[in-house]
Amino acid sequence: MPGPPRVGDRAPYLALPDQHGEVVTLADAVHERAALLVFFPFAFSPICTGELLEVQLDIDRFANDRVQVHGISCDPVRSLRAWAAREGYRFPLLSDFWPHGETSRAYGVFDEREGRPGRGTFLVDTDLTVRWTLVHGPDDERPVGLLHEAVRAL
Repeated sequence: MPGPPRVGDRAPYLALPDQHGEVVTLADAVHERAALLVFFPFAFSPICTGELLEVQLDIDRFANDRVQVHGISCDPVRSLRAWAAREGYRFPLLSDFWPHGETSRAYGVFDEREGRPGRGTFLVDTDLTVRWTLVHGPDDERPVGLLHEAVRAL
C-alpha cells in the first residue's frame, strides 16, 4: 500500500456517496473551495464522535467560503446517515464502503488487518494539490486545533 500523499502531491482520485447516497467527487468538492478530508475509523465510536463533534462545534471556522469539511469512513451510507442525523453534522460524510476501503487505500490510511481507515486528514486546494496532512493511529485523537491552523494558513 502506498503511503499517504505528501504536501505538494496531486490528491488521489475520490468519488464516494455521501450520507444521502449522492456521489461526491474530489473535483466537484474543490470546484470553488478547498476540501478538508477527515478520514475516521467508525461511525458511532467514542473517539470519532468526539472528534467530529469538535469539528461540528467549530464548523464556521472550517466550512466557510474557502473550505468544506468531508468526513470519510468505510461505514455504509445508511449508518453514516443515521449517525449524521443523531449528531447533527452539517458537513458531508462519505462512505468508502465499496469497493471496501479503496479511497482510504489511495490516501495511505487503510488498515488492512482491521478493515478500516486510520485518522488521516488532508487539506486539498482547488487545483487538487495536497496542501497539508496529518495522520494518526486509530486510537489517537487528532488535535482539532491543528486543523484550524492549516485552514487559516490556506
